[in-house]
Amino acid sequence: MDKWGRNIFEYPQPTFQKLMKEQCMEPFFVFQVFCVGLWCLDEYWYYSLFTLFMLFLFESTMAKNRLKTLTELRRVKVDNQIVLTYRCGKWVKISGTELLPGDIVSIGRSPSGEDRSVPADMLLLAGSAIVNEAILTGESTPQWKVSVAGRGPDEMLSIKRDKNHILFGGTKILQHTPDKSVNLRAPDGGCVAFVLRTGFETSQGKLMRTILFSTERVTANSKESGLFILFLLFFAIIASGYVLMKGLEDPTRSRYKLFLSCSLILTSVIPPELPMELSIAVNTSLIALVRRGIFCTEPFRIPFAGKVDICCFDKTGTLTSDDMEFQGVVTLESDAELISDANKLPLRIQEVLSSCHALVFVDNKLVGDPLEKAAIKGIDWIYTSDEKAMSRRPGGQPVQIVHRYHFASHLKRMSVIVRIQEKFYAFIKGAPETIQERLVDLPAAYVETYKKYTRQGSRVLSLAYKLLPEMPVSEARSLERDQVESDLIFAGFAVFNCPIRSDSASVLLELEQSSHDLVMITGDQALTACHVASQVNICSKPVLILTRMKTSGFEWVSPDETDRVPYRAEEVKELSESHDLCISGDCFEMLQRTDAVVQVIPHVKVFARVAPEQKELVLTTFKTVGRMTLMCGDGTNDVGALKQAHVGIALLNAEPVQKAGSKSQSSKLESKSGKLKKPKPANESSSQLVPPASSSAKAPSSRPLTAAEKQREKLQKMLDEMNDESDGRSAPIVKLGDASMASPFTAKHASVAPTLDIIRQGRSTLVTTLQMFKILGLNCLATAYVLSVMYLDGVKLGDVQATISGVFTAAFFLFISHARPLQALSAERPHPNIFCAYVFLSILGQFAMHLFFLMSAVNLASKYMPEECIEPDSEFHPNLVNTVSYMVNMMIQVATFAVNYMGHPFNQSISENKPFKYALYSAVVFFTVITSDMFRDLNDYMKLEPLPEGMRSKLLLWAMLMFCGCYGWERFLRWAFPGKMPAWEKRQKQAVANLDKKRI
Repeated sequence: MDKWGRNIFEYPQPTFQKLMKEQCMEPFFVFQVFCVGLWCLDEYWYYSLFTLFMLFLFESTMAKNRLKTLTELRRVKVDNQIVLTYRCGKWVKISGTELLPGDIVSIGRSPSGEDRSVPADMLLLAGSAIVNEAILTGESTPQWKVSVAGRGPDEMLSIKRDKNHILFGGTKILQHTPDKSVNLRAPDGGCVAFVLRTGFETSQGKLMRTILFSTERVTANSKESGLFILFLLFFAIIASGYVLMKGLEDPTRSRYKLFLSCSLILTSVIPPELPMELSIAVNTSLIALVRRGIFCTEPFRIPFAGKVDICCFDKTGTLTSDDMEFQGVVTLESDAELISDANKLPLRIQEVLSSCHALVFVDNKLVGDPLEKAAIKGIDWIYTSDEKAMSRRPGGQPVQIVHRYHFASHLKRMSVIVRIQEKFYAFIKGAPETIQERLVDLPAAYVETYKKYTRQGSRVLSLAYKLLPEMPVSEARSLERDQVESDLIFAGFAVFNCPIRSDSASVLLELEQSSHDLVMITGDQALTACHVASQVNICSKPVLILTRMKTSGFEWVSPDETDRVPYRAEEVKELSESHDLCISGDCFEMLQRTDAVVQVIPHVKVFARVAPEQKELVLTTFKTVGRMTLMCGDGTNDVGALKQAHVGIALLNAEPVQKAGSKSQSSKLESKSGKLKKPKPANESSSQLVPPASSSAKAPSSRPLTAAEKQREKLQKMLDEMNDESDGRSAPIVKLGDASMASPFTAKHASVAPTLDIIRQGRSTLVTTLQMFKILGLNCLATAYVLSVMYLDGVKLGDVQATISGVFTAAFFLFISHARPLQALSAERPHPNIFCAYVFLSILGQFAMHLFFLMSAVNLASKYMPEECIEPDSEFHPNLVNTVSYMVNMMIQVATFAVNYMGHPFNQSISENKPFKYALYSAVVFFTVITSDMFRDLNDYMKLEPLPEGMRSKLLLWAMLMFCGCYGWERFLRWAFPGKMPAWEKRQKQAVANLDKKRI
């Protein structure tokens, strides 16, 4: 216990005061308060108090949100259930919180029939269980967990590959079946399991930590932010040094005021608002995504979505629908024609399709793979809860399942042992190329036939069987898998149609037109994958598939096998310019052995027959050569690839499993539905739990909900919960069940459309962040000039003046951070980082115009000033130079926001962003009023002197010229330096060179 600790999720529940104290000790906040202190020393009381109020308001909001999340997560506890544990040679009852790694336990559904939570991550040693993993993956389709007993003693356990043997902590056991043949049996009839991990080391614990840290704000402590501040600090040091040098030359000047001024100049270029503005921008995107039914556990990845240049997609269940259609069977007995009529199908094929599956009943509903359900429906058989399959037509014999060897992605097949009239048979189904190697007699037209249907985009499974010798049932269950799945007799091909989702082609076309490369990564056969890829705009050029030659080596072959091109790794780039390339899993292994992965993978469009580990390696390779990657797939089979991508999106299609009698709060939804924008309903129905074929009972409701209505009701419920947790301005709380442990983004949609939403918000956040850096930089440079050169002339801003300036600046930043992205993605890409020619030339060019305007206006005002000397260290007194410098400085700030606001083609334009537009109009009207001296009392309150005749018109004219000059310069730079696709080829060459060096 001292080594592993108790099996609990224990972390202290901090108070609001403690969280505020922690945040107030952050380096940037300390610096912000230090700046406020400096302003106080320079007698800017109103401005200092206003700034301090804004800082504490923001920090208290952040602390309040973190406290909500911590309170929510503390409700998630390891159930204090009594677990039967085998210790010291006997079964003893202990609390689930006392479990340790290495314990042997009994686990199962509770005796009362209620679902039971798994207290820790466990390896199933004996028995089987049906588990709902929705709390971890968000995917509510129950998973079948089987014991590891059938595995060889020399095989290494892999958490990724062997997850069908592992019960994850926090998941619910819906039903279990103990193994009565093992020596160590649990007295309560549960399954025997081995505890692997406890507490925060479990999968649930890791997900909780991810959600917990997702509440941390996006800080400015990045390398890019630091270097940008150093760039600004360079100008501040020059200005401060000039002030210090001139001040020391005057012996009458107060050294205290001099050093205070130098400190203010240095700190003025470090924007204290930066962390606040970054957090607002990211939180705005988080709220917008939740309104679309998309949850994010790693907010720092949102700007990554704006940089994505290659989008990878799984095929089955992602680009295509889960609703499989059974087309028929090809037997090869006489010809290769498809038999669609169930009455004409050979009996043996019907028996294989009706029993070789992993379907299971949960609460009288048949659940599992949609393909397997479609097969049973297509042949018109019945599958019962006692694992028996029977034909609806008279004369057939029931098929009793004795033992299953579940599907394994690395084997690409599954098998069952069945009993028909006291005879044992082995039924096998799998990938045609895998079954081909295990047949006793290979039909002549075998390869040609399955390729014929895969070229049409169909999914083809090879069916085989063999008669087993007479033996006891216990012996049949203990047979080695390899023994069962060898020396097979070919039965036929089962052909399925997997419809493409109605919006897949349009979504991917929009991604392609918005400067994204598209890639498909699937476990399906290469010909099927290439056909679907051509229909969804991934492939537009002639396709070549890398194929193993009969003699030795590899070659590129067209789908119809008319074109053949020799394979050479160094020629792949050139070949990809005229063809879309496809490789399969076995060729992928060859590339790994020859170190040609980096040369070939980046140019491939379709990856077929790849295992989950290979999917992960594809994403790793893309990242190695400098690509910004997005991976979209399901939260169960693509975990490694989703985690490896910069932006991983898990699509969850199924509805949550609800208890009988549970009802949605329709009245509450109706009252809330008008507050938020409704998300688009899904176009296809997701994979639902279906009743057994023999059931004819109808639901008591008057009319069943359509798929679109279900999707809408579900999303409205999520929005309602989000409104309860958030006031609409702070980041929503992500709960267990909303997020998936598979990826940072989880979308509860039966469509790939969320990729558009995430990229749209990513680009918007990236552009907003970039414009914030530019605006803050220009404002800080202008402020540094005002505080330096003008201070030496005895000029300083009044307290009221600085406060009004701060109010306008805060309003501007708030409104530009809430700009909504445009619905259509642009082919133009945003600049991925601050350090580029566009940003530096823009800042330097605009600052030069600002500086010229300031100097000209101050020189003009100085001519009207009386000749008496102004005491530099005296208290603030209104004068003409102060008035002009304040007005000009505010005109510059308004122009800076208007010029650097990056609207189209990413966000709303100024005219469409109405709050920002009205704020700009208000600022222009306000400063026109004070410049024209229309209300003398207002100018007196702001300590502004009347402007001489002729100066007003000059200032307004110069302001217009300054604005037009900055606007023209900014537009020219956007035209001259547009955002481009990253030049990843250079990075690829470097990676290849590094591999060559290692080989030498």
